[in-house]
Amino acid sequence: MKVLFINGSPKERGCTYTALREVASQLRENNIETEILHIGAGPILDCMACGACRETGRCFEDDVVNIAARRMKECDALIVGCPVYFAGPSGRLVCFLDRLFYSAGGTFAGKLGACVVSARRGGCTASLDRLAKYFEFARMPMVSSTYWNMVHGNTPEEVAQDREGLQTMRNLGRDMAWMLRCIEVSRNAGVPVPTAERAERTNFIR
Repeated sequence: MKVLFINGSPKERGCTYTALREVASQLRENNIETEILHIGAGPILDCMACGACRETGRCFEDDVVNIAARRMKECDALIVGCPVYFAGPSGRLVCFLDRLFYSAGGTFAGKLGACVVSARRGGCTASLDRLAKYFEFARMPMVSSTYWNMVHGNTPEEVAQDREGLQTMRNLGRDMAWMLRCIEVSRNAGVPVPTAERAERTNFIR
């Protein structure tokens, strides 16, 4: 089994990476493969609602979004990590996730999801709430831990001093490993992912 990590920080080896690495260490201890995909520090185009992905199954902009979509085909879980910007996820990561989940999220059902945030001081729970909505919409069971999935610090060295934060990360890794093993058992027993109803699509006018 394999877990894909998305590092949504512009800094490849910063605070967010430090938190994700702690989660990954527990997954590897349970013989679960991990991969951390950094979305980079450059601009990421937002979703333009062009609808091209409905025809092709992929976003028309061939960048890190399509790379992540391809990697998720061979993964059983997704963990998204992000720094807090003004009490919310960074705009670049939101653009990335909007396009990823709109163009490929229909294939994520039944795969596990979790989100991790890092901040100097505040805004973590608001950021976690925003990120969790992607998993809910895609029918991905979310994995919890012993506290909200957050770490605090301005530098990786400061995050390393957040003992409770890193403990929360390790417990998240253990909980995800356990849930992945449960899914593996059910899959081997022939238990399918539930089929969702899709007939009703209404708005507030009709």
